[in-house]
Amino acid sequence: MRETLEHGLPELGMRTDLIPRLAGFAEMVLERNQVMNLTAITEPRDVAALHLLDSLEALKLAGLERESVIDVGCGAGFPGVPLAIAGAELKVTLLDSLGKRIDFLREACGQLGLDHVECVHARAEEFAGERRETFDVAISRAVASLPVLCELCLPLVRVGGVMLAMKSTGISEELKSAQRAIRLLGGETAEVQTYTIPTTDVSHTLVTIRKVSPTPAKYPRRFAQIKKQPL
Repeated sequence: MRETLEHGLPELGMRTDLIPRLAGFAEMVLERNQVMNLTAITEPRDVAALHLLDSLEALKLAGLERESVIDVGCGAGFPGVPLAIAGAELKVTLLDSLGKRIDFLREACGQLGLDHVECVHARAEEFAGERRETFDVAISRAVASLPVLCELCLPLVRVGGVMLAMKSTGISEELKSAQRAIRLLGGETAEVQTYTIPTTDVSHTLVTIRKVSPTPAKYPRRFAQIKKQPL
């Protein structure tokens, strides 16, 4: 794991002194994964590349520095925790609907000394009622189709902020199907960037959607409706 990070971090323009905390978090995930479902990727070098380095691509490509960032459907903490480790001036909120995951992430962030991370157990469509349009950035990785993801994320983003969707490649049809949702929710597609994860030949895509106007108050809808009838 550490060797993969030693080779990969410089490709991202990042310091290798991040390795102890990045590897420490990954090791916590793998240990807890033995008793709860956090990740299907368990080979340490793959965790380093496909979780840690992949997560950090967003920091590089989006140029995040001092923003407030919410990781929607954070799961095991990717990309939110690696972003918090590498971006000490970011204010990161980890949001997930499964309480056991959030309990684990609170424990892990405490051990890592990540005081700038907030761990929240809630559904995204419900949390929007409390923190509507308050975040600079909403990011999500491998959570849902883009039309669904937009309705979960864009209501949380302030006007002038961005939504970042970390997706696989070959998303042209998915992006096309999301254009109505993006428009209705106050966004516009700003950029689609394809990248190769350092130390691998795996390519992924980062979709940047800029928030240009307020999201109408009727969104987000209840999740059952979002899933059944995507915008």
